[in-house]
Amino acid sequence: MAERRAFAQKISRTVAAEVRKQIAGQYGGSPQLFKNLNIGTATTNTVPLTEAVEPVDFEEYLITHPPIVESGPLRDLIEFPPDDIEVIYTPRECRTVAQAVPEEGDTDAHVRDCVRSYTEDWAIVNRKYHKLGTGFNPNTLDKQKERQKGLPKQVFEADEMPENSTYQDDQDDLKRRSMSIDDTPRGSWACSIFDLKNSLPDALLPHLLDRAPNEEIDRHNEEQRKANRHRELFALHPALDEEEPIERHCVPEVPKEHFGQRLLVKCLSLKFEIEIEPIFASLALYDVKEKKKISENFFFDLNSEQTKAMLRPHIQTAAISTLARSAIFSITYPSQDVFLVIKLEKVLQQGDIGECAEPYMVFKESDAAKNKEKLEKLRSQSEQFCQRLGRYRMPFAWTAIHLMNIVNSAGSLERDTELEMSLSERKGSWSERRNSSIMGRRSLERTTSGDESCSLTGFRPATLTITNFFKQEGDRLSDEDLYKFLADMRRPSSVLRRLRPITAQLKLDISPAPENPHYCLTPDLLQVKPYPDSRVRPTREILEFPARDVYVPNTTYRNLLYVNPQSLNFANRQGSARNITVKVQFMNGEDPNNAMPVIFGKSSCADFFKEAYTAVVYHNRSPDFHDEVKIKLPASLSDHHHILFTFYHVSCQQKQNTPLETPVGYTWIPMLQNGRLRTGHFCLPVSLEKPPQSYSVLSPDVPLPGMKWVDNHRGVFNVEVVTVSAIHTQDQYLDKFFALVHALDEHMFPVRIGDMRIMENNLEAELKTSIAALNSSQLEPVVRFLHLLLDKLVLLVVRPPVIAGQIVNLGQASFEVMASIANRLHKYLDTSQDMHGRNSLLSSYIHYVFRLPSADPNSPSPGPGGLGGSVHYATMARSAVRPASLNLNRSRSLSNSNPDISGTPTSPDDEVRSIIGSKAMERCGNRMSSHTESASFLQTLTGRLPTKKLFHEELALQWVVSSGSVREGALQQAWFFFELMVKSIIHHLYFTDRLESPRKNRFPERFMDDITALVSTIAGDIVSRFQKDLELVERLNTSLAFFLNDLLSVMDRGFVFTLVRAYWKQVSTKLYALQNPVLESLRLDFLRIVCSHEHYVTLNLPCSLLTPPASPSPSVSSATSQSSGFSTHVQDQKIANMFELSVPFREQHYLAGLVLSELSVILDPENEGMFGLHKKVVSVVHNLLSSHDSDPRYADPEVKARVAMLYLPLIGIVMETLPQLHDFTESHNQWGRSGGPQGTSLGSTGEETEGESNSLISQTVAMAIAGTSAASPISRPSSFLLNSQASRQHGSFSAESSRSLLICLLWVLKNADELVLQKWFTDLSVLQLNRLLDLLYLCVSCFEYKGKKAFERMNSLTFKKSKDMKAKLEEAILGSIGARQEMVRRSRGQLERSPSGSAFGSQENLRWRKDMTHWRQNSEKMDKSHRSVRTRAELEHEALIDGNLATEANIIILDTLEIIVQTVSVTESKESILGGVLKVLLHSMACNQSALYLQHCFATQRALVSKFPELLFEEETEQCADLCLRLLRSCSSSISTIRAHASASLYLLMRQNFEIGNNFARVKMQVTMSLSSLVGTSQNFNEEFLRRSLKTILTYAEEDLELRETTFPDQVQDLVFNLHMILSDTVKMKEHQEDPEMLVDLMYRIAKGYQTSPDLRLTWLQNMAGKHSERNNHAEAAQCLVHSAALVAEYLSMLEDRKYLPVGCVTFQNISSNVLEESAVSDDVVSPDEEGICSGKYFTEIGLVGLLEQAASSFSMAGMYEAVNEVYKVLIPIHEANRDAKKLATIHGKLQEAFGKIVHQSTGWEQELHVFQIGHADEGGVVAAADRDAAVHDHGEQLIALTPCRRGPGAPLLQGQSQRRLQGSVHFG
Repeated sequence: MAERRAFAQKISRTVAAEVRKQIAGQYGGSPQLFKNLNIGTATTNTVPLTEAVEPVDFEEYLITHPPIVESGPLRDLIEFPPDDIEVIYTPRECRTVAQAVPEEGDTDAHVRDCVRSYTEDWAIVNRKYHKLGTGFNPNTLDKQKERQKGLPKQVFEADEMPENSTYQDDQDDLKRRSMSIDDTPRGSWACSIFDLKNSLPDALLPHLLDRAPNEEIDRHNEEQRKANRHRELFALHPALDEEEPIERHCVPEVPKEHFGQRLLVKCLSLKFEIEIEPIFASLALYDVKEKKKISENFFFDLNSEQTKAMLRPHIQTAAISTLARSAIFSITYPSQDVFLVIKLEKVLQQGDIGECAEPYMVFKESDAAKNKEKLEKLRSQSEQFCQRLGRYRMPFAWTAIHLMNIVNSAGSLERDTELEMSLSERKGSWSERRNSSIMGRRSLERTTSGDESCSLTGFRPATLTITNFFKQEGDRLSDEDLYKFLADMRRPSSVLRRLRPITAQLKLDISPAPENPHYCLTPDLLQVKPYPDSRVRPTREILEFPARDVYVPNTTYRNLLYVNPQSLNFANRQGSARNITVKVQFMNGEDPNNAMPVIFGKSSCADFFKEAYTAVVYHNRSPDFHDEVKIKLPASLSDHHHILFTFYHVSCQQKQNTPLETPVGYTWIPMLQNGRLRTGHFCLPVSLEKPPQSYSVLSPDVPLPGMKWVDNHRGVFNVEVVTVSAIHTQDQYLDKFFALVHALDEHMFPVRIGDMRIMENNLEAELKTSIAALNSSQLEPVVRFLHLLLDKLVLLVVRPPVIAGQIVNLGQASFEVMASIANRLHKYLDTSQDMHGRNSLLSSYIHYVFRLPSADPNSPSPGPGGLGGSVHYATMARSAVRPASLNLNRSRSLSNSNPDISGTPTSPDDEVRSIIGSKAMERCGNRMSSHTESASFLQTLTGRLPTKKLFHEELALQWVVSSGSVREGALQQAWFFFELMVKSIIHHLYFTDRLESPRKNRFPERFMDDITALVSTIAGDIVSRFQKDLELVERLNTSLAFFLNDLLSVMDRGFVFTLVRAYWKQVSTKLYALQNPVLESLRLDFLRIVCSHEHYVTLNLPCSLLTPPASPSPSVSSATSQSSGFSTHVQDQKIANMFELSVPFREQHYLAGLVLSELSVILDPENEGMFGLHKKVVSVVHNLLSSHDSDPRYADPEVKARVAMLYLPLIGIVMETLPQLHDFTESHNQWGRSGGPQGTSLGSTGEETEGESNSLISQTVAMAIAGTSAASPISRPSSFLLNSQASRQHGSFSAESSRSLLICLLWVLKNADELVLQKWFTDLSVLQLNRLLDLLYLCVSCFEYKGKKAFERMNSLTFKKSKDMKAKLEEAILGSIGARQEMVRRSRGQLERSPSGSAFGSQENLRWRKDMTHWRQNSEKMDKSHRSVRTRAELEHEALIDGNLATEANIIILDTLEIIVQTVSVTESKESILGGVLKVLLHSMACNQSALYLQHCFATQRALVSKFPELLFEEETEQCADLCLRLLRSCSSSISTIRAHASASLYLLMRQNFEIGNNFARVKMQVTMSLSSLVGTSQNFNEEFLRRSLKTILTYAEEDLELRETTFPDQVQDLVFNLHMILSDTVKMKEHQEDPEMLVDLMYRIAKGYQTSPDLRLTWLQNMAGKHSERNNHAEAAQCLVHSAALVAEYLSMLEDRKYLPVGCVTFQNISSNVLEESAVSDDVVSPDEEGICSGKYFTEIGLVGLLEQAASSFSMAGMYEAVNEVYKVLIPIHEANRDAKKLATIHGKLQEAFGKIVHQSTGWEQELHVFQIGHADEGGVVAAADRDAAVHDHGEQLIALTPCRRGPGAPLLQGQSQRRLQGSVHFG
C-alpha cells in the first residue's frame, strides 16, 4: 500500500466522500453549490470527473429535438452542413504538353494497368470545412499579423511620458512662472488665485450634473462600452508557441516525378588552334566514389555551318531536338566525387588517335599564315575522310571538371567571373568544402554523419573556359580507366599533368536550373510546359542514373533501354578484323526489315534511327568501347524482340574491290526471358555467320547446330543493358505477383511464369505464396510500383477470385503483406515521415490514388477507368434498385447479352449476403461459405465472382482477427489502415448515394462491432504498453484519435462517442492503479485531436438546454430539486447544471465535458503528479476557444453566446484554481514595471512611477504616505490569504499558463449570455462571488499594459534577465510532456521543479527516441528569436497589440463587474461584494490603462457611487481614500480625456459627500492627504496638468446650479486653493531636487504647516524619514520615526485609555526632548473623534508598534545602541500586555546584541570625552544650541553631563538634538 501514490489512495476512500469531493467540491465547497446534490439519494447517479459519462445518443437527440429556428447562423449550429464531404476527381497535373503514353496502345494487361495508374485522375476526399478545425487555427503567430490589421492605437499615459530633455525645459519654464511664489510668503492666497485664474480648464463632460435615473445611466454606459469593441479577443493574444499543433494533419505532397538538385549546363563554344574537321562532343556525370556513371550522355555539336557541310552526304535533315546546346542535369546525391566528363569524337580516319591528334598539338593559331599549305593539305584529307567514312567516328580527346570545385568557387566569385580551367590551376588539391546540404526535394537517404554533403541549389552561375584536353589512349577507353584517371586528377601530382595536352577552348555556363525553364525536352523527347514555340532550340533534360536507390513511386510512363557495348576480344579470330565497329539494332523479328526506328539520335541528326555504330579504334583487334545506345522500348514485348549486334571491319584506305565494311561476326540478346525483361551484364559468344531462322527466341549461349563461333563459342563480347522503365519491375517477386493477377483477370490457363507452368488447380497456392513472397522483393522496385501494387492487393480483397470453382479468400494474405510493406517503408525511409510517423509515400497514396475498385464516376463501365483494369468486365444491366454507379458485378463482355444474368438481386446487401452466407458464421478469418450455387454458374464466365466485398469491412475484420506478428505489424502502422478504412467508407457512401442518408443505418451491425472491438483492443495496447514502447504508443494514440475524428464525419456520432468513452475508461482504470503523467499526457493528445474536428461545436449540441435526460433512473436534477435547501425551481437547476460539470452537462455537451473535466482534474491542487501537464491542458482549452473566436461561422454574437455556453463551467474551475495561479500582482517588475537600477519598484504604492527612479522610499513608508493601508494593492485581498498558505505548497502555475487560463476565462465572460451569468451570480454565495472578484483583480494585473518602454527595455536587455521570458522559454521547450520535452528537461536537470521530487521519476528507464536534432533546431531558433533585437516597427506592433489586449481585457472585467453589481444590488449581502467590486475598480485604475478604458472605468465608478453613496462614505472608508488618490493621480495625467473624466468623478464625489451630510470633510481630508502623498512620492508629477484639473473642478462648482445657494461652492473653492498651495510647495521642492539638505528643510517646513492635521503631518514626517534613509542618514530617519510615533501616541491616548500604551509624546522625551513638539495642546487641534481625522492605519496600536520597530532598526543601523534600548522600553510594555512571547523574545535578543555592541566599542573611547557642538545652517546663520540631556551610562555609572562623541567604529550618538537640526546638515565642532 505504501507504494501507491497519493492519487490512488485518495480514490480508494469511501464512495460518498469521493462523490462529494469530485462533483460538489469542484467549486469552493460552499454549501450554496452543493445545494443541488442531496448526497443521500444522488450517490448512485453521479460520475466522478475522472470517469467519462454515458454520451447522449446524438442522432436520436437530433431527431427528437427538431431545431427551433428555421434558418440562419443558429440553425447551422445544429447539424453538419450538407456539403460537408465531397469526393473530387481532379486531373493530375502533367508536366509535359502531351501525356506520356505508349504509342502502340494498350495491348498487354500489365501495361494497361501501369498506364492507367500513371494517368488516371486523383480521387480526393475533401472535408470542406476541415480548415476550420483547431489544427488550422488562424490565431497562431504566422497568420496573426493579418488578423490584427486595423487595430486602433490605444493611448496610454505611460507611453506619452516626456523624455528627460523636454522634461527639464518644462522645469525651467515652471521656475520662471513660479517666481511669484518665492516672493510671497507661504500661505499667500494671491499667488494661488493668480495661478489658478490663469489656468485653462479641460472640457466639461456634457450632462454630468443632470439627474438621470440609475437604469438610464447604466444603459448609456453599457452602450458606450459595447461600441467599437474588438470582436476577437484571441487575435490579441498570440497562441502559445507550438512548433506544429499535434492535431494538424497536413495534406500530403502530390506524387510527382523525382528530380534531384538540378544543374543547367550551357555549351557556348568549342575552338581548336586549327579548324580542319567537325568535332562531336558529349557530356555526362560520373561519380568516382561509387564508380558509376550517374547520367545519360548529352550530345552536342558546336561546329560551324561550313564544317558541318563536310558531312553533307551522311546527314539527313537534323531534327530540332538534336540541336540542343544546353542541358539540365539532375543530381540526387551531390558529393565531392562528382565529375562532369566531356568526351570529343571525330570522323574516323586512317591512323591511330595519337597521329590524328598530332596536328592539334603542334600547330598554333597564331602561325596559321606560316603553315597555310600544311593546313590546306590536312583540310583536304579530312574532306576525303568525311565523304567516305562520315558514318563512323573515332575517339579523340576528353577532359573532366570537378563539379563541386566550380560550385564552391562560384559561390565566392562575382557572376561574370570566368573560371580558367587549365592544368596549371590544378596544382593545389581540389578543395573539399563541407557544405551543409538541402538534399533535393526529399532527402531519400539515411545520411551518415561522415558524409560530405554538398548543395547545388544556391551557388552563383559561373562561366568556365576549359583550355586543355587529354588525348584518348586507344587501349584505355573503358570506364574503369576513366575512374582511375579521375581519381588521379584529384591528386596534386597528377600523372595527367605530365601529358602533353591538346589546347582548345571550350566555354560552358553552369548555373542552378531555373524553376520552370522554357523549351525543355524530357529524356523521352516530350515537350515540357511551358513550350511557347516549337522552332526554338530546346534544352534537353538529361536522365539521371542515381548513385544510390531513390524511393519515389512511378507517376509517368517511361520505357527506355540503354545498351553499352564494353569490349570485344577478337584476338583468336582468324582473318583480318582490325578496325572494328559494332552495329546495334533493335529488332521485332528476324528479317533485316524488322529493325525498329527506336534508337535515339545523337547530335545534328534525326530523332530516331534503326541502327547505331560504335566508335572505331584504329588497328585494334580487341577494342574497348565507350558508347551508349539509347533505345525507346515498345510497351509490350514479345518473344521475338531482340537486340542484334553486327560486327564490321571498316577499311579506312580506299583500295580497289574492297567494300567499305565487312561483317565479321553476329550476336544478339532476346529481350524477354520467361516473360521478364533481360537486363544486366552479358558476355556473349559471337557467331561468324548470320544466325539461322528463328534464332531470336533462343539465347546465343545455346549451341545451335552447324554454326561457326569465334573462339569455340566462348564469350568474347561484353555488353551491359540497363533499363529505366515504369513498366518492367525488374524484380522477380513483383513480376510473378503481377503475372498471376493478370492470369486471373484474363482467365488464361496454364500460366507460364519463369520456367514453370502453373495449372489452375495449383494457382491458389501459387498466388498465396507469391503474395507472401512480396516481402522478399527489393524495396526500390516495391516503391516504384507502390501505387499499382497496393491497388492490386485491394482488388484481391474486394473481389475474391474464383479458382477451380472455389472462392479464394485472399483478405488475410493481402492484409499481412500490406502491413509488412508499410512497415518496411517506415523502417527504411524514416526521413520522409511527418510528425505523426506517417510515411509520406503511403499517405499520398491514400490521399490521391486509393479508391474503391471500379467505382469511378467518370467511366460508365469499370473498364480502364476503374481499378479493375481489364476490359473484360462490364456493367450488369442496370436495375431500378441500384444506382448505376455501383458496379457490383463483374462478368465477361458476353454477359451483357446473356439474358440469364441481366437482372440483379434486389439490393447490393442481399447479394453480398447471399454469397457470404449468414452473418452467424464463425468470426474466424473468413465470413464466407465456401461458395454458393449462383457462384458456380457465374464462375464459368469469369475468373471472379460478381461479389464485391466492402474494403473497409474486410479490413476491419482482418485486423480484428489478426494476431501475433501480423497484428503487431498492423499496430505499428495503424494510421495507414485507419486512413484506408476511412477513405473506403467515404467512397462507399458516396457511390451508393448514402452521404445524405441517416447515419443510424449506414453500416451493417457487424462492421460496427468490428470497429468497437478494434478500438477497445487498441486502447488496451496503449494502456498496457506505454511504459515499454512509448514511441509506438504515441503514434498509435494519435492514429486512433485521428480515426475517431474522421469517423465523426461519416458514422453515427453517438456511436463514435461510445468509442471515445471506451478509450477513456481504459485509461482511467489504468490511472487509478498507476498515476502516470505520461499516460495522462497521451490522453490529452487524444482528446485534443478528437476535439479538433471542424464541427466540434455542433458535436456538443450547443443548442440543447440541459433537460435532464429521460432515463429510467431518477435523474440527479429531479431527485434532488425537492431537497435543495434554497430553491426548488427547475430553472435554477438548469442554470447550475450549465455552470457545473454536472452529469447532464457532460452527457449532452460530450466533448466539451471531457475537455473541462480533464482541465479540472489536472489542475486539482491535490493531483500533484500532474503538475507538469498544466500548460498542456490549458493549451487544449486555449486552442479551442481561440479557434472558435476566429471561426467565421460563429461571428454572430448570438451564436457565439451559444458556443460560450459550452464553457461556462470554466469559470468555476478557474475560481477553484485561484490560489495556484501565478500572482501577477506581485510581479510588477517582471511585466516591465519601472524598476530602478536595483530593480526596486514602486509597485507597492500602486503609483505608476515611470522613469528610472532612484529616489524611492521603502514600501512600508510608502504605504504610510498614502495615509491608508488600502493604498497598497499589492497586499493581496484577504480572501487570497485565506487559502494561500494551504494551497501554495502544491506549486503554482507558471505565468504563461496562468495568463492563458485567464484569457480563456475572459473570453467566456465576454461572450456568454449576460442573463445567464446574472442568474448564476445570484446563486453564488458571498464567499464565491468574492472569489470571482479576486479572480478579476488578478486579471487586471495579468493583462496590464507593459508600455512601449518595457518592450524596448526587454529588447535591449538580453532576455535572460527577465524571469518571465526565461519561464516562457522553459515552457516553450518543456511545454507538454512529449518525449522531446522530457529529454530537454532531463538534460537540464529540471525535474526538481515538480513537487513530487521528480515529475516523471517513475519513467527514468524509458527510451526517448525523438531525434535530438529535432529539438535542437527549435531551441536554437528560439534563442535566436529571443536574442535578436526586434525592429522599431515590430516593437510598435507589439505595443499596439498589448495595448488593445489590455483595454479589451479590462473592459470585459468592467462588464462583468457591472453584471455583479446588478446581481447583488437586490440581495442583502451586497456590502461585502460591492466593497470587492470597488477594490477591483480601484486596482484597475492603479494599473497602466488606456484613455479609452479609464473613461469607461470612471463612468462605472460614478454610477457606483451614485447608487451606493453610503458604501464609500460609511463602510469602505479606506477605499474612499484610495479612490481620492487614484482620481487625483488621473487629474494630473498628461492626457486630456483622462483628466476630464477624473475631475468630473472627483467633483461628483465631493458633491455626493456633501449631499449626505452637508459638508464633505471626509473627501476634503482624503484629497488633501492624497495630494501630499502624490507630491511626496511621484517622480514625474506635472503640476501644470493638475492645476488644469483643479480649474475644471472650480468650473463645475461655478456651473452647478442646484447647489449654488449652499456653502458647497465656497467649500470647494477653499479646498482647491488649499490643494494649490500644497502644489506650490511642491514646485519649490522640485527646484531643490538636487540639494538634499534644502529639500529636507522644505519638507520639515511643510510638515510644520500641517500641525493641525495629524494625518498629513504624519505623512510628511514619513516622507522625511524616507529621504533620510535613502541617503543612509539612519540616525536622522530614526528621529523622524520617533516623532511620528510620538504623534500617534498623542492621539491614541485621546482615543482610548489603555494603561500599557505610552501616555503621549512625554514618554519619548528620553530619546529626544524635541518630541514634545508633537503634543496636541494647541487650540486648533481637531479631536480625533471627528469624522475622517486620525483614520489612517498608523493611528492604531499596530501602527504604533510598526513605527517603533522601524525606529529601533534605524537607530541600530546608525550604531546608536543606547537609543535602541530607549525605544524598546516603550515597546516592551505593549507586547507584555498582549502576552506576545515571540515578539518579546526577538526584542530581548536585539537588546542583547545592542548592549553587546556597546560593550565591544566602549573599551576604547571611555577616556576621550569631547564636548562638541552641533550647528545647523538655517537661513539665518549658524545656531549653536547643544541640548544637554543626561545620558546615564551603564558602564561608568557616572552621570555624563555632556553628550559623548564616539570616535572609532561607532557613529555619533545624537541625543535630544532639535528635530530641525536633524533635518539640516550636521556639523561636528
